[in-house]
Amino acid sequence: MSRSPIDALLSTADNALRTVFGAHHASRETPRSAGEPGQPLQEAERKLAASLMRVNHVGEVCAQALYTGQALVTRDPALKAHFEAAAREETDHLAWTEQRLRELGDRTSLLNPLWYAGALGIGLVAGRLGGDRVSLGFVVETERQVEQHLESHLDRLPAEDHASRAIVLQMKDDEARHALQAQQAGAAELPPPVRWAMRAAAKVMTTTAHRI
Repeated sequence: MSRSPIDALLSTADNALRTVFGAHHASRETPRSAGEPGQPLQEAERKLAASLMRVNHVGEVCAQALYTGQALVTRDPALKAHFEAAAREETDHLAWTEQRLRELGDRTSLLNPLWYAGALGIGLVAGRLGGDRVSLGFVVETERQVEQHLESHLDRLPAEDHASRAIVLQMKDDEARHALQAQQAGAAELPPPVRWAMRAAAKVMTTTAHRI
């Protein structure tokens, strides 16, 4: 039985509030390095690791919003279930990055409500105007860009920060799988101007979230 528009709106609002302001609980254990804990981080290293993990947390806030918007507008029950399952897995990433930020003595981005609203709008527009194949195309491009960001963070994270590195490695694997699943589900390739615009928006987000 399909939900009424009011039920869908309330569910979307609830998801937004829980994503931006709620405490998150992972369904999987936090990834940990198999190696030694390593030496304590210097203050400059701690600040760098916290900034990068805050950016990663923002990426997961946006992923939640994107999947929520896409699930809201698709009329394909199987695709809706796909988006909702991906969102649940992204909740693990939210929980892991939040936990690591607490361990590093830092906070999440103060602009998370803004990031969520923007990504939700993209998900709604992509699904409503472009249809399911375009919506899936946004998933592929988003996950590929996130994977590239995570790869760059592995290069920048302090070598001794095994905890953050283990989390980023697992997130990178998950994002690559999400992109592959969306591609196999029939994603359309987005035109270059759209991909460039997405990269530009991501650059603004990551640069801002690094500090705020």
